[in-house]
Amino acid sequence: MSQSARARPQQEGESDAPMQPMQPPMNPQPARPEQPEQPPRDAQPDAPMYASILAGGSGTRLWPLSAKAHPKQFLPLPGPRTMLQETIARIAPLVPLDRLYVVTFDAYAQAVAQQAPTLDPTQIIAEPSGRGTAASIGLAATLIAARDPHAVMGSFHADHAISDVPGFRAALRFAQTLAQAGALVTLGIAPTYPETGYGYLRYGAALDQQGDLRAHLVEQFVEKPQRHVAEEYLRDGAYVWNSGIFVWRVDRILAELRTHVPAVSAVLDEIGAAARATGGRMTPAVEAVMRAAWPRLRETVTIDVGVMERAHEIVVIPISVGWNDIGSWSQVATLYPADAAGNVVIGLQTGLATGAVTASEPGAEEQATEQEPGAEAEQAQTAPRADYLQTATRDTLIYSTTGRRIATAGVEGLIIVDTPDGLLICSKEQAQLVKHLAELDQRRQAEQTHQE
Repeated sequence: MSQSARARPQQEGESDAPMQPMQPPMNPQPARPEQPEQPPRDAQPDAPMYASILAGGSGTRLWPLSAKAHPKQFLPLPGPRTMLQETIARIAPLVPLDRLYVVTFDAYAQAVAQQAPTLDPTQIIAEPSGRGTAASIGLAATLIAARDPHAVMGSFHADHAISDVPGFRAALRFAQTLAQAGALVTLGIAPTYPETGYGYLRYGAALDQQGDLRAHLVEQFVEKPQRHVAEEYLRDGAYVWNSGIFVWRVDRILAELRTHVPAVSAVLDEIGAAARATGGRMTPAVEAVMRAAWPRLRETVTIDVGVMERAHEIVVIPISVGWNDIGSWSQVATLYPADAAGNVVIGLQTGLATGAVTASEPGAEEQATEQEPGAEAEQAQTAPRADYLQTATRDTLIYSTTGRRIATAGVEGLIIVDTPDGLLICSKEQAQLVKHLAELDQRRQAEQTHQE
C-alpha cells in the first residue's frame, strides 16, 4: 500500500489521488505480535502521560502565509498563540513539560526551542530527514521507553485546532485508562459533513464507557471515499474521521512496530540502546547514533499503514470537540467570526459599505518576535490596519499581513491572502489546489538558486 493510502487527514506532500473504500480483508490477519508484558501491579493508571507532538510539516496548503521556511504549526492560527503553543497548552494538565517530546526536522528545531523556551532541549527531537510517522512516533516512544518501559504516551499533531478543550481532555483521560490496559487507542472525530479528504474508521459495539464517552472496537479502516460513499457513512452513523491522535503504552506500540515494520524497529532498537544510558534524553551521544542509523530507513512509512491497519485490539473513542486540521484556507476561514454575508477579514480595517467583521484583537501574551516564525501572521492581527473596502461580496476570506488596501466588488466564495511573499486569489471550492502552487514556487526557487 502506498503512503497516500492512509486513514487520516492528508499531510503535506501526499497524493491527492482519489481512493476507494477498503473492503473487509479476505486473507487471514497477520500473526499477532508478541504481547508486551503487563505493567507491574503498582503501576498508577492515573499517573501523568508522556506525549509526542509531531511538528515537522511543511505547511504548503496555506501558502503563501505558510511555506517550507515558516510552516503553519509556527503561526498564530487563530492566535494569539501559535498552533504549537496551543497544542502544548491543550495537553498541559495531562502531560507535564518534563514528559513532553516534540519531533521535528533540523530546519525547525530552533523554532520549536523559541516557541517552547521552557522545554528541555534534550526533549526536542530533530529528525535528519522525513521517513514517515511510523519512524517519528516510534522514535519518541523509544526515548520514552528508556525512561519508563510501561509508560502511556499520546501522539499529537502540532497543527490541529480544537475548540472544546475540556471535552478533548476528558477523552484523553478515558483513552489513558484504556491504553494502560493494553489497547491501541485513537480518537475519532464524529463527522459533520461528507468529507472526502479524510480517512474514516468504522466501529462496532461499545466496549466501555466513561461519562458520555464510549469506546468501541475498530472494525475497519476506510480510505478516503468518493462523495456518495462519504454521504453513506454520514447517514450510517458508525463511521468517524481518523484524527491521527493516538494513545497507547510504549511497550505495546514498539512491539507492533517490531512485528509489522521491522526495518524501522531495527533502527529504533539501536537508538534505544543509546537512550537508555541517558534516561531517554536526546543528548549529543544519542543524536550521533540516530544520525548514523537513520539513513538505513529507505522507505517512508506512516503509522496508519505500517501499524494501525494491521494491528489487533484497536479502540476508537468518537468525539465532537470542534476539531479542525486546518488543511486549507477554507478551513482557516472557519476559525474566525464572519459577518452576515459570510465574509471574514483578518489584518485590515473594514470599510463602511457592508461592515464586514475583523477578528478580535488578540491578547498581549505569547507575542512572537520578528525573528520567530509566525511573526508575519501575528502582525496581521496586531499591526495598524489599512482599509478593506467591499460591496456585494459574500462568503469571502481576506487575510492580509502587508497593510495594503484591498477592495472587492461583486465576488463570492473567494480566498484572498496578501503577504510580502505573494498574493493568492482562489476559490474556496478549489482551496486544495494551493499546495500545487506552493510546490511550483519551491521548484522555481530551487532552479533560480541552481542557476546562481
